[in-house]
Amino acid sequence: MILTTLYALMMAPAAASAATVEPSDSLRRNIAEVVVTGTRSTTDVRHLPMTISTLNRKQITADFRESVLPTVGERVPGLFVTSRGVMGYGVSTGAAGSIKLRGIGSGASMLVLVDGQPQYAGLYGHPIPDACLTMTAERVEVLRGPASLLYGSNAMGGVMNIVTRQAKADGVRTDISFEGGSYGSLHGEAANEVKAGRFSNTAALSYSRTDGHRPDSQFEQYAGFVRPVWTFNDNWKAGGEANITFFKSSNPGPAEAPLIDNDMKITRGTAAVALQNDYGHTSGALRLYYNWGHHNINDGHTADEQPRTSLYLHDDVMAGVSLYQSVELFGGNRTTVGFDYQHFGGKAWNRAIEGGAETVIADKTQDEYAAYVDIRQDITPWLTAGAGLRVDHHSRSGTQLVPQGGLSFRLSPDAEIRAMVSRGFRNPTIKDMYMFNPKNPDLEAESMTNYELSWSQRFMNGRMRAGLNVFYLKADNLITTVFTDGRPLNVNTGRTENSGVEAEISMQASQQLTLDANYSYLHTSAHITGAPEHKLYAGATYTLKRLTLNSGLMYFAGLRTSESDNSTSHAAIWHLTASLRLGKILNIYVRGENLLAQEYEINKGFTMPRATVTAGMKLSL
Repeated sequence: MILTTLYALMMAPAAASAATVEPSDSLRRNIAEVVVTGTRSTTDVRHLPMTISTLNRKQITADFRESVLPTVGERVPGLFVTSRGVMGYGVSTGAAGSIKLRGIGSGASMLVLVDGQPQYAGLYGHPIPDACLTMTAERVEVLRGPASLLYGSNAMGGVMNIVTRQAKADGVRTDISFEGGSYGSLHGEAANEVKAGRFSNTAALSYSRTDGHRPDSQFEQYAGFVRPVWTFNDNWKAGGEANITFFKSSNPGPAEAPLIDNDMKITRGTAAVALQNDYGHTSGALRLYYNWGHHNINDGHTADEQPRTSLYLHDDVMAGVSLYQSVELFGGNRTTVGFDYQHFGGKAWNRAIEGGAETVIADKTQDEYAAYVDIRQDITPWLTAGAGLRVDHHSRSGTQLVPQGGLSFRLSPDAEIRAMVSRGFRNPTIKDMYMFNPKNPDLEAESMTNYELSWSQRFMNGRMRAGLNVFYLKADNLITTVFTDGRPLNVNTGRTENSGVEAEISMQASQQLTLDANYSYLHTSAHITGAPEHKLYAGATYTLKRLTLNSGLMYFAGLRTSESDNSTSHAAIWHLTASLRLGKILNIYVRGENLLAQEYEINKGFTMPRATVTAGMKLSL
C-alpha cells in the first residue's frame, strides 16, 4: 500500500508534464550508468547481477552535510546508520556510526572503501565513521549484499565505496564554506581543484565542532585531503592520495547512567599510490595503500565509581597491495584476475595516569593473501552470466573459498532482471581473539550465503526509474559472547536468517522538480540491533531560478536499540534545506534537521536531539 501510494503521487505530476519535460543530463547518464564497485573495471550496471546504489556529488552535497553517512542512510534501501548526537560518531563504548545492510554489518562486517581501497582499524577491523567526509567524495557506490569475491573479509554485509574527487576541466576552482547552528555547532571547509593539461590535483581542509545536545557530548574534528593525478597518455595514469583526520569526542553515556570523562582523541591517516592502465579491451591497476591510527581513550566512570587510573591507547596499521587486470578474451567476455595482500595489526596498552606505567593488552599482526577470478560473459544480446571464485588465506583463520554467480536479463533497453547467489565471510579480528575478557584465539571465520532476485526499469524516456528486489540470506558461525566458567567468552555459535524486500523509485517530474523514494522491509530470525524492520524515505528537490529547496522524510520502525532487551524505536525524521544563489559565486543556505521534533533513540539510553537549525554560506571561486 505504501509503495502504491508513493508511485501514484509521483506519477501525477509526471502525467501533467510528460509532453514538455526532457530528461536531465543526470537521468540520461543513468540510462547507461557505469560503476566500478561491482567489478574492478568500469562497467555498465545493466550487465551486472548484483544490486548497486549510486549517489553522485550533487546528491551527497544537496544538504551541505559534513559527512556522507546521513545521506547514504536515507537514500539507500536496506541500509541504516546509527547515530547518537548532533555531530560525530566516536569510537569505543557507546559509539555510533555502525552501518548495516539487510541486518548485517556493524563491527567488521561492512567494508568501507576509498577508491577501492579498504579503510579500517587494524586491531578492530571496523571502519572509522568520522572519516567518511563529504569534502573528499565525488560519488558513493553501495553494493548491497556480500562482496567478498572481490574484496575479501569484512565485506560480508556489503561494501560502501567512496570515489574521491578529481578535477575534470583545465583551470582552478576553489570552494569555501562556513556554517553555524544549534548547540554551538560550527563547520568550515575549503576545497581546491587544479587541472593543467595532464596533471590535476584536489585538496581540501575542514574543521567541525559542537557542544552537543547533552552534557559531556562535545565533538571537534580537523581533516585534510589531497589527491594528485598524472595522466601520461591515453592509456596510462598514476595518482596518489592522502587523508588525515583528528577528532576529540566525549561520550555522555546512557541517560540512566551518565559517564564522566569518557573522552577520546583519535588520529587516523591514509595514504595510497596507484598505477592504472586502460586500453579498452583490457584495463587494470596496481595499488599500494597504508592506513594507520593512534587512539587515546579515557573510558570514563559513573558518578558512583572512582575515576579511571589509566588510559587506553593503541597504534594500529593496515597496509596492502592490490593488483588486478581485466581483459576481453573474446566477444562479449570480460575476465578479471586479481591478487590482494594485506598486513594489519598493532599494539594496545594501558598507561597509568599517575607515573605513566604501561601494561600491554595485545601486540599482534596478521596477514591475508588472496587470488580471485571473475568472469562475465554475454551469452546473447539480452543475457549476461557471471561467475567467480576467490581463494583467501588468513595467517590465523586459514583458507576460505568464496564462489559467486549470477545472471542479468535485459528484457528491453530499459528493463533488467537480475538473479544472484553470493557468499561472504569475515575473519575474526585481533580484538575478537586477543583483547579484553571475551577474547578467544580459537575463533573461526564467520560466513554468509545470500540469494537475491531484482528488477529495475526506466520509464518515460528515462525520466523515471524504479527498482525492486527480494533477498534471503543465511549467516552462520557468527561470533557471539557467552559466559563459560563464570567469564565472558567469544564463540562461533551465532546465526541468523534474514529476508526482506527493497524498493526504490525516482523521477524528474518537471524541469524544476525531482522526486525519489525508497522502502525496505527486513525480517530477522535473531535479535539484531541497528537494523529497523521498516524503513521508508521520500525526498524532493525543487529549483526555481536561484532558489533550491531540498527536503526528505525518513520513517523507521521496529528498530532494536539494545542487545540486552527487546527495546524498539520508531520515528519520522524530516529535514529541509533551502539555498539561494546570489550572483555567480555565493550560495547561502539554511538547513533544518528533525523538524518534527521527534523524541527517539537509536542506541538505547542516547536520546537524539530534537529540531536543530544550521545556516551557512558557500563561495565558489
